[in-house]
Amino acid sequence: MFFYTRYPSSNMLKMFFSDVKFNRCITSQLIKWFSNFREFYYIQMEKFARQSINDGVTGVEELSVSRDCELFRALNMHYNKANDFEVPERFLEVAQITLREFFNAIVAGKDVDPSWKKAIYKVICKLDSEVPEIFKSPNCLQELLHE
Repeated sequence: MFFYTRYPSSNMLKMFFSDVKFNRCITSQLIKWFSNFREFYYIQMEKFARQSINDGVTGVEELSVSRDCELFRALNMHYNKANDFEVPERFLEVAQITLREFFNAIVAGKDVDPSWKKAIYKVICKLDSEVPEIFKSPNCLQELLHE
């Protein structure tokens, strides 16, 4: 689900996890889970943006995210360890935009401000995609693995 949305609402989570009996604690835990997913995502983006700068990259047009790049491998290994799911193209686009946002902010020296990442978060939260209906199915995993 993270490949489609980095910022799911509690209503969205309830819609896609229909087999879960939600209460305040469970909702809070699922939101925290996505927060941890985002944290890893943003840590990787910052790491790869800084590495690119250290490697001599001077412009964002030199940065791209494809299925064969190291950044994608790191993200896919974290979110899709068994490689069971086909990562949507839109996720690659969002990852590239995120990487470029981090790169630009670091090059511009914005990282000296303790809240420098908030501007990036505001951009990325608007890039969530619609989650496919198949994720609403109680047999989602089995259905996705047999396609």
